[in-house]
Amino acid sequence: QVQLVESGGGLVQEGDSLRLSCVVSGRTLNLYAMGWFRLVPGKEREFQAAITWSGDWRTESTYYADSRKDRLFISKDNAKNALYLQIHRLKPESTAVYYCAGAEYGGSLFSERTYNYWGQGTQVAVSS
Repeated sequence: QVQLVESGGGLVQEGDSLRLSCVVSGRTLNLYAMGWFRLVPGKEREFQAAITWSGDWRTESTYYADSRKDRLFISKDNAKNALYLQIHRLKPESTAVYYCAGAEYGGSLFSERTYNYWGQGTQVAVSS
C-alpha cells in the first residue's frame, strides 16, 4: 500500500503562484509514476501533470495537460519521497481540489483509471 498526503493549498490572488506538495509513504518502490489531478465541483476529475517515479532528472519523463502546460511544473524528490506541482499565473478558474495520485503499472498517465492510490486532496481557491 501507498499513502499520499497533499499540502500547500489555500486562498491566493489571481496571478499568484503556488507550490503543492505530496508526501508519499509505504511501498514507494512499487510506484511507476505519480500524477496530479484537480476536481472542480460539477465536473470530472481533470489531469494536470504526471512524472515517472524512478530515476532522476536525466531519465524521468513528465507529462502535462496541453491546455495548462505553460503554467505547470511537476517535480519530485525521491530522497524525501515527495511530489510537487508548481502552478504559475493562477486564475479564478484554477479553483479546485488538487489531488496527487500514484500508479503502480504503466498505462495512460492522462487517465485517472491508471492510478491505484489517491490522496485526500488540498483545496486551492483563487480570488480575482
